[in-house]
Amino acid sequence: MSGEGKEPQAIRKLAPGKLVIASHNQGKVREIRALLAPYGIEPVSAGELDLPEPEETGTTFVANAELKAMQATDLSGLPALADDSGLCVEALGGEPGIFSARWAGPTKDFTLAMQAVENRLAAIDPAPTRAAHFVCALALAWPDGHVEWFEGRVDGTLVWPPRGDRGFGYDPMFLPDGGTETYGEMDPEQKHATSHRADAFRQLVSTVF
Repeated sequence: MSGEGKEPQAIRKLAPGKLVIASHNQGKVREIRALLAPYGIEPVSAGELDLPEPEETGTTFVANAELKAMQATDLSGLPALADDSGLCVEALGGEPGIFSARWAGPTKDFTLAMQAVENRLAAIDPAPTRAAHFVCALALAWPDGHVEWFEGRVDGTLVWPPRGDRGFGYDPMFLPDGGTETYGEMDPEQKHATSHRADAFRQLVSTVF
């Protein structure tokens, strides 16, 4: 996976030790910690290091993940891993997409964000398809500017009302294809094995470990 306007670089392995998780989203941090646990990595979050959240000015998930990872590695002097992910709804032309977090407003209220998605769907006549997919882009950056990119995806259907109080973000309204539970109902271990983030992590693990 390459970033916007970037030439592919030689693959680099990640050595055991400290790694900044360039996120202030505690749900993401928990999932990433669990996924990294088997590999001798000592995760420390951007929040724990009191690093600022950069403005996400990229036009793709990969570009925003790279932006966050590069700022975290520049400020910390440590390798940094950033995730940029979102919900893409077919009937809404791929929205909210890279703006998924912004739909939750300044208070990051995803109850409001899910209601906004449902309201937009309900306003479409005739009733639209409820097909959607989650995308997760990971960028792993080193202080010398080297970056590796990975992108995962999982397809599903939106349900209403939301179901379950596990997960985070839009999880309670997303039913993955072939499943009977939303990500909001699913056991965390099952979600870790099947999610868009897990798909991207499988690619990362096979490349850098």
